[in-house]
Parts: sequence; C-alpha cells; structure tokens
Amino acid sequence: QVQLVESGGGLVQPGGSLRLSCASSRSIASFNAMGWYRQAPEKQRELVGMFTPMSRSNFADFVKGRFTIDRDYVRNTVYLQMNSLTLDDTAVYYCFVDHQGGRSWGQGTQVTVSS
Repeated sequence: QVQLVESGGGLVQPGGSLRLSCASSRSIASFNAMGWYRQAPEKQRELVGMFTPMSRSNFADFVKGRFTIDRDYVRNTVYLQMNSLTLDDTAVYYCFVDHQGGRSWGQGTQVTVSS
C-alpha cells in the first residue's frame, strides 16, 4: 500500500497562485504513473495532469500553460504549481499514483478561488 499526504490548498484570489504538495510513502520513481485530479461541487472528478517515469507531464486543456508538475525524487514528493487561477479552478484536488497493486489516492486538499 502507498500513503499519499497532500498539503498546500487554501483560499486565493483570481489570478493568484498556489502550490500543492503530494508526499509519498514510497519512492515515486517506482510508480507507473502519478498525477492530480480535481472535483468541483456537483461535478465529476476530472484529470488535471499526470506523468509516467519516462514521459513529460501531460495536462488537461483547461489548465495547459497555467499548471505545471514538479517531481522531487529525493523527497518523494510531487508538486502541482498552479498559476493564473480562475473561479473555475475551485475544487478539491487529489493526487494519485498507479503502482503494481493498483491506484492509491491522497486525502484531497481544498482550493478555493474567490475575490
């Protein structure tokens, strides 16, 4: 089993930035894939971005050019850097990993974009 602990959510104004962290209990180099989903109120969970060990990060069209994913293989932590946030980015953000045992999820962190 893999434990993922998220942090970094909060309240931000439109146009602002936040960085979410996802710390893994296992080496992130061992995973088949890793990334982030989000779920807004009364909406389905949607993929934000992800990467595999041998690939660059890929992002949903609605965040391209605004969000990036950074990987720290020493700390086994993945970061979601979110810039130019809009009201539509308000959601609970979940990190995930795909490993040999299946998929594991973080507990989720709330991001609220509001003026």
